[in-house]
Amino acid sequence: MMTTIPLHRRRFFQLMAVAAAAPGLGALTGVSDGRVLGRVLAMSDLHSAYERTGQLLAALEAEVAGSDVPHLIAIDGDVFEHGNVVSVRSGGAVDWAFLGELPKLAPTVVNLGNHDNDLTPDLHEVVARMRALGIVVVSNIVDARYGRPYADAAVTLPFGERSLRIVGAGTNSLNTYPRASRDWLSVPEPGEWANANLTRLLDGADLMLVMSHAGVAGDRDILPLLPDGALMIGGHNHLLFQHEQGRSAYAHTGSWSNAYTTATLFEDGRTTVATTAVDLTAAPSPRIADLIAATLGAHLTDEEKTVLGVSPRALTLGETGRAVAAAMARAAGAEAGFIGHTTLGTGLPAGPVTRYAFDAVVRFDGKLMAADVTPEQLEGFMARANQDRPMPLAERSGDFLYGAASDVGDRTKVRLVTTDWCAMNQAEYFGVSDLVFSEVVGAQVKATAAAGLLGGAAHG
Repeated sequence: MMTTIPLHRRRFFQLMAVAAAAPGLGALTGVSDGRVLGRVLAMSDLHSAYERTGQLLAALEAEVAGSDVPHLIAIDGDVFEHGNVVSVRSGGAVDWAFLGELPKLAPTVVNLGNHDNDLTPDLHEVVARMRALGIVVVSNIVDARYGRPYADAAVTLPFGERSLRIVGAGTNSLNTYPRASRDWLSVPEPGEWANANLTRLLDGADLMLVMSHAGVAGDRDILPLLPDGALMIGGHNHLLFQHEQGRSAYAHTGSWSNAYTTATLFEDGRTTVATTAVDLTAAPSPRIADLIAATLGAHLTDEEKTVLGVSPRALTLGETGRAVAAAMARAAGAEAGFIGHTTLGTGLPAGPVTRYAFDAVVRFDGKLMAADVTPEQLEGFMARANQDRPMPLAERSGDFLYGAASDVGDRTKVRLVTTDWCAMNQAEYFGVSDLVFSEVVGAQVKATAAAGLLGGAAHG
């Protein structure tokens, strides 16, 4: 289904000259000589990252302040996070307040991800509440109970003097949605759905934005179907990278409110894409700063405010993943450790780390599982691990591992350790299905990670 939604044009003409684009971590495509048509401020996988929600809003405010260029704010799924106890206890008060402020800045669209019903299992209720805030919702997820979509898969919005067709797609990995809702969800395989629908949904479009929460593996099947000049935003894998395909731009925008991506659309058909980090130490937006402080104060227990240890420096998400993997290897007496990319939320912050903050770093607990492999197998696993590094799109697997390995010398067999989740889903993470795992008795993911990162234990 596709809907055309008229929005008052002046809402697009918000603040800050595009020529003064914010400094980015990276940029895609050369500088265009064409007139600027507008900018899309895109982000994904926010996951109730309350330590940066206020700073992210302040950064978005600065992006649109003072400009007469049209803006669109695009969130590619996973606003909420069931692992954040404050989010759960407050009913997502901070998340909803953040969402409510966005349409005041610029028209805002959300593509549904697999965590957007973490707090409210029925996506119909989530969509209705977002729409009541003035947010446009897109999705190809269908209510399996009644056969009706939770939102339109495509909408057309005015974009200054032009129009923007927006298409949304979700991930069909049902085991990543809240358990209570899985029987209510029908999510098509992304490539098959795009083959059957994308040309029709984009037919007659002026400017085009495809928002996919299918992850890199699903996106790779969608990309060849994009018309030249389309913008595609990806999510779900918590990655931060950019890819050029002709005049089309494809970007994953990071996670946990650590960054956002600015896509500038030019009249000559080109798009430039840049990533901007969100500074943890920056001043939060006064629109929600007091609410964030009050919500944390009201809902955190003394136990959750307990300091587990002190981090001498901040680590990136990748550095954190490799440090946890190394700690797991040490705990299991193994030559290599691997942890799934989305078991981790954000990188380890500098300074005192509370239990609450640590739970945003290592989201899920579980058992450690070990297996014996050949050095050649280990080399292959390491080659596909650590996909936070620059690498060809064809080599990205979507679900991936952060890995750390020691020198195995001339051994014929080596031991690796991973989480029970990755052991159960070894085909997605390791690319094989014949590894034989056994439990590392007495070892748990969170306690092992805390000991390795902070010299403490996350859970007693």
